[in-house]
Amino acid sequence: MKHYHIKIFYSEEDKGYIANIPDLKYFSTFGSTEEEALREVLQAKEAWLDAAKVEGKPTP
Repeated sequence: MKHYHIKIFYSEEDKGYIANIPDLKYFSTFGSTEEEALREVLQAKEAWLDAAKVEGKPTP
C-alpha cells in the first residue's frame, strides 16, 4: 500500500487537532490529541481508498 503524507496541526478555532492527507481530497479528521487525530485520519484513509476502489475511481 502506498504511503501518504499526513498533516496534523492544532486549530485554535476548534480547540483540537486536525489531520488530513493532502493527496486524498475532501476529508479531514479531528482529535483532542495528536494521537487521536492520527488514529482518525488513518481510519478515514482506509475508508476513502475502499470507497474509491468500489466506485472504480483512481487513487493518487
